[in-house]
Amino acid sequence: MVASEPRHSSAPRRKSIGTQIDETTGREQPPRSTRMRLAALNGRSCLVGRSSFLDVETASRGRFGPDPMNAFSDWSAFRDWASDQNPTTGDPYQSAHLTCPVPSPSQIFAIGLNYRAHADESAMDIPEQPMVFTKFPSALSGPCDDIPLVPGSCDWEVELVLVIASTGRNFKDIDVEGCVAGLTVGQDLSERDRQLAGTNAQFNLAKSHRGFAPIGPEVVTLDEFDNPWDLEIRCEWNGVTVQHARTSQLIHDIPSLIVYLSSICELRAGDLVFTGTPSGVGFARTPPEYLEPGDVLTSTIQGIGTLENRCQ
Repeated sequence: MVASEPRHSSAPRRKSIGTQIDETTGREQPPRSTRMRLAALNGRSCLVGRSSFLDVETASRGRFGPDPMNAFSDWSAFRDWASDQNPTTGDPYQSAHLTCPVPSPSQIFAIGLNYRAHADESAMDIPEQPMVFTKFPSALSGPCDDIPLVPGSCDWEVELVLVIASTGRNFKDIDVEGCVAGLTVGQDLSERDRQLAGTNAQFNLAKSHRGFAPIGPEVVTLDEFDNPWDLEIRCEWNGVTVQHARTSQLIHDIPSLIVYLSSICELRAGDLVFTGTPSGVGFARTPPEYLEPGDVLTSTIQGIGTLENRCQ
């Protein structure tokens, strides 16, 4: 794992989430509220409240378009505009109309073996550096979409997913809160036969079938959480809890993942990072169990929301 630079007394101190530092005094200033829950309804970008929404294109009078990716192309401007909006005054919506909130990122990164218990159940060594693979964007789907199973052994993996706000390289630990637009829930669905066959694993292809990356239901900004790095994460299979952990149990935590990835690749606004799955996956059960048509996966992360995807 690539660590952040050592902190010395002369180094800038890390800001609390949502705070601003006065350049003259060096003191934290009360933040302007930027709390936001960004979603897509029938493919259109919107801000959502508990049960109501504002259509972004309509509310911004065309300043920001209907494509959900528009928000990330100038995240700072979008966030400033959104801070003055009140989605609770909008129209009601039905969760069944929610679609993928980040439908066309440039890149999707994924981290393997990032919970100790999952590495143990997989009978694999804990990686010293993050184990990185990719899911192709064509695998993305929404929070209520069906999962089209493929021949083989299809398995579940609930994950916390980061949405990148800023394009750049070599982010330092102090930059992390500024380069993450928000958090969402994801399922890193995997066809194990292709993934683990032979001597050369095929993670990328086995995890990129159509519909094998449902995310949502919303992208939630970090200031919505008391501690965005310590959230309860859970997966239910036909109503039975099969995965349950906290994101604070990640081996390589969120700041170190951002530092590591950006030291090698240019991270681009709107990119996704699947941060790893906890223990409880199907292939590690005795005997192994896999998804079948009609099964329902319910994936929940505290403070973000729930995916509910039926297998077809």
